[in-house]
Amino acid sequence: MSMHGGSAWRTLHAMSNGATAKPNKLPPGTTQRVLRYAQPFRTLIVGFLILVSISSVLAVVSPLLWGRIVDNGIVKQDKSVVISLSLIVAGIAIINALIGLALRWFSSRIGEGLIYRLRTEVFAHVLRMPVAFFTRTQTGALISRLNTDVIGAQQAFTSTLSGVFSNVIQLVLVAIAMLAISWPITLAALVMLPLFLYPARRVGKQLQGLTREAMNLNASMSTVMTERFNVSGALLVKLFGRLDEEGNQFSLKAGRVRDIGVKIAMTNRIFFTALTLVAALATALIYGAGGILVINQTLSLGQLVALTALLSQLYGPLTSLANVRVDVMTALVSFDRVFEVLDLEPMIDEKPGAHDIEVSGASVEFEHVSFHYPSAAEVSLASLESIAIPTVSAHQDVLRDVSFTIPAGTMAALVGPSGAGKTTITSLVPRLYDTTSGVVRVAGQDVRDVTLSSLRDRIGVVTQDAHMFHDSIKANLLYAKPDASDGELEAALHAAQIWDLIDSLPEGWDTVVGDRGYRLSGCEKQRLDISRLLLKAPEVVVLDEATAHLDSESELAVQQALAIALKGRTSLVIAHRLSTVRDADMILVVEDGRVVQTGTHDELIATGGLYSELYRTQFASQPTRT
Repeated sequence: MSMHGGSAWRTLHAMSNGATAKPNKLPPGTTQRVLRYAQPFRTLIVGFLILVSISSVLAVVSPLLWGRIVDNGIVKQDKSVVISLSLIVAGIAIINALIGLALRWFSSRIGEGLIYRLRTEVFAHVLRMPVAFFTRTQTGALISRLNTDVIGAQQAFTSTLSGVFSNVIQLVLVAIAMLAISWPITLAALVMLPLFLYPARRVGKQLQGLTREAMNLNASMSTVMTERFNVSGALLVKLFGRLDEEGNQFSLKAGRVRDIGVKIAMTNRIFFTALTLVAALATALIYGAGGILVINQTLSLGQLVALTALLSQLYGPLTSLANVRVDVMTALVSFDRVFEVLDLEPMIDEKPGAHDIEVSGASVEFEHVSFHYPSAAEVSLASLESIAIPTVSAHQDVLRDVSFTIPAGTMAALVGPSGAGKTTITSLVPRLYDTTSGVVRVAGQDVRDVTLSSLRDRIGVVTQDAHMFHDSIKANLLYAKPDASDGELEAALHAAQIWDLIDSLPEGWDTVVGDRGYRLSGCEKQRLDISRLLLKAPEVVVLDEATAHLDSESELAVQQALAIALKGRTSLVIAHRLSTVRDADMILVVEDGRVVQTGTHDELIATGGLYSELYRTQFASQPTRT
């Protein structure tokens, strides 16, 4: 006798899945929260469980009919009974097959619906997180929450739910049927149960440890591949000549995964062999004891056949239910890891009743602004960082009592030594961070009182590393204005001094820019970024070292494009070039988180102080361009 329909394999699968279940306790309320997620699928779940119940009943009915075929048909040589009961068994098989298809439909509708809901919620929530969150979080760990953990949570409503429900029903029905046929043989079969459960428990623990280690190593390999296979990582490996070392390190990880895979395969085979042996011994026991009872005419041959068939459906559910805690904990842990991300509150969010900016003109004002960067605990999760080092030091202000006003339509240049706080000032304007104290105003309104969409619609930012998605030039431009016409795109490219280059490409603006735009030069990416800025047409422009790393010729091309982009707009520019500071309507000199001087170039030179020193050391030697 063989075990029923792969129940041993389902047991192995359950124990292997259990490797993700952690021993630590889940937060209170996790189960109730999971049940709330089941609410939209309650009708489907009810239908699913009804079909599971019918399938479990039919699985027990068939062996009983086999016994009737033997006793009432074959033994009594009644062909009509054999034919009629065989047709009923065939009909049950067809019904079971149809129910299997229906169960698959219900399962996929529930599972995929749950995956869709969780993924969209997590994705939308993560996008709302502050920039500080992304500076600390490991991308691979975050993606794992959207894939591995979401799928693990989905199994709670499909594999785990159906498995527990069907196993309980099947176990009860099988036990009742076997006891009704012959309670002595049923009890004798149950005596073998410890021999069946012992290897399941022992091997289950081994599988959990091995599978957990394999998952960790696979995650580590995935992280290595993600970091080395992007353009920046590949360049770093090549430029430092670490090809052989990288290959050797990856080989060690892959070799460990290989060895664990062999161990898992052999453990599974040994376990399955043990279960098959125990099942064979139980079958021998039933045939031996039952055969004697048949000879003594205290048990019919059909009943013996039915008992043997039912036995195959007894051990599978028992073993699965013995591991049900592992299955449930695995699903709940997956849910908890997803909830962990959803429960991380965005530091930058709209207050209730936030309104759009409706005032024309866009001045920028800082009033007694102080700021320190948030700690890791405030913006991220240790489980999302590959190396999480708790910080216990007190917050240190990066900005201290900063006050200034940039009237609408004027350009202000920020100058100062590295680390003075210039970039931090520009980050507070589009509200990438919130001030610790003080107020930042755009168009005369506190940025915390207005909607984020209306604020960021008015502000355009160009950084020194213009990011491009792995898409066409046109798609990257349309990110700023999805409904822009071809004429608007062409005008923006002309204004950014890059139309001639785009027009000369074989595929024009349908050219794919590559990962992070690496198929383009730094100057080309900067001018495309300026084209995107012009399409957006913001009232406030922030330039964060937009030309810091360009050569002289490229810088001149970008400066010409910027001159058009800044015309008539309020602009806040971190300056590294003499031409920028001389063209500025006002210069803000930043030192140690404070604005220590304000004025025009000539005024500050005449006054002396830090600006005069910076001019002599950083700007005076630069050539003056027209």
